[in-house]
Amino acid sequence: MTDQSTVQTLSRDDRPTWPAVRCGFRGKCPNCGKGKLLHSYLKVNDACADCGEAFVHHRADDGPAYLTILIVGHLFAPLLHIVFVQFRQDPLTLFAIFALGCLSLSLYLLPRLKGVVVAYQWARRMHGFGNDD
Repeated sequence: MTDQSTVQTLSRDDRPTWPAVRCGFRGKCPNCGKGKLLHSYLKVNDACADCGEAFVHHRADDGPAYLTILIVGHLFAPLLHIVFVQFRQDPLTLFAIFALGCLSLSLYLLPRLKGVVVAYQWARRMHGFGNDD
């Protein structure tokens, strides 16, 4: 026999967070998973072309940039130290390699993390995303 207070059931209004975040990382609509979330690199579409979900409520601001810096910094700072200590390359060579790596990873992650932030806000009904339902 199960206790009804411990059984969690999803109501019609619940929005699962992780599927929405995965869709946001792929740049897809967190509601239907088909329409594009972003256009022209970092601009969020006003609404999904497939399901019509409005995205004008998002407030991503500087969050994606901070997350990008956090991830890239935590990956490349220890790696730079290890490579410098182990291989003793010329500093200019290290700078060139790591600058290119940091730039490439940052440009890759920035739009994906913006999609994650917008999708998370949609899933948690933040900043007006829950008022239109």
